[in-house]
Amino acid sequence: MVCVRCKLVVQSELEKHNFHDVMVIEEEMTINDNIAPDRLDQLKVLLHNLGFELINDNENILIEKIKKSITELIYDTGDSLKINFSDYISSKLGYNYHYLSNLFSAVHGNSIEKYYIRQKIDRVKEIIINEDLSFGEVADKVHYSSTSHLSAQFKKETGLTLSQFKATHSKRK
Repeated sequence: MVCVRCKLVVQSELEKHNFHDVMVIEEEMTINDNIAPDRLDQLKVLLHNLGFELINDNENILIEKIKKSITELIYDTGDSLKINFSDYISSKLGYNYHYLSNLFSAVHGNSIEKYYIRQKIDRVKEIIINEDLSFGEVADKVHYSSTSHLSAQFKKETGLTLSQFKATHSKRK
């Protein structure tokens, strides 16, 4: 859970359903080891109904940490990415990038890089729709090395140019 609102909703529902043996700390949930199996099943259903999933194996937890790190990077408002992407992920999670990449690909069927690109493109779309920035400013904000790199990747992923996407969405406003 990355969003504060999500944490509050989950915490409220846990309290409402008397899950006193479960705690939400930052973006993770800690469950008492003595929780009864039927109570654990109830927790899984509750979380599912809220749009969440209980992840309790190390590989999937690591996958979620990779995704969270990517989200943090994309939404980071710093000037530019000071190190390359693979070094960033590796240093952030404390694992060899090759291991993380193989694990992510095995679970998702796509590479970390492909996931990262898709998330960046989604962020670019969000910025174009909601903010009045030049494409150069958008490129800087989402850590692209240049506007032309952003343009090429955007076209490859969406089939539209940045201008076409902006025109389509400005008409809807």
